[in-house]
Amino acid sequence: MTDTVMDEVRGAQETAVAGDRAGARVILERLWASTGDALHRCTIAHYLADLQDSVEDELHWDTLALSAFPGLTDERARSYDASWQARAFLPSLHLNLADVHRRAGHPDEARQHLAAAEAAVDVLPTDDYGTMIRAALTSVREALATGSTAPLTPPSG
Repeated sequence: MTDTVMDEVRGAQETAVAGDRAGARVILERLWASTGDALHRCTIAHYLADLQDSVEDELHWDTLALSAFPGLTDERARSYDASWQARAFLPSLHLNLADVHRRAGHPDEARQHLAAAEAAVDVLPTDDYGTMIRAALTSVREALATGSTAPLTPPSG
């Protein structure tokens, strides 16, 4: 099934990778305003968070991404990609919130989201994506343990 919104999200990501972060934000914000679909909203907010210039704005969009998750079903996720399951979104959503709370100086909230991400890590695939998320969890855990609020390189999932 073709999903034109997800196609536009992918195009916005390509725009961002090409260096036009502001242009990508415009596309994603337009898509956000035009859809109530949980898959779209989780995905759009997740990517919009990565395009923000402030930790506060990033936190806002990461929070919106997680708040859209309860409406996402396995059936909806699989209608886009047969290999997807809704719960597999949780490690990345919580990872991003753990990292942004850490950078914002909210260690308690960061630890809560890190624990939630780690509790859901069993659903991650054993592919490059799963490896990336697991490595990012380790990096956030280590940065949190040292009290660092510095951005991680590369950015979390």
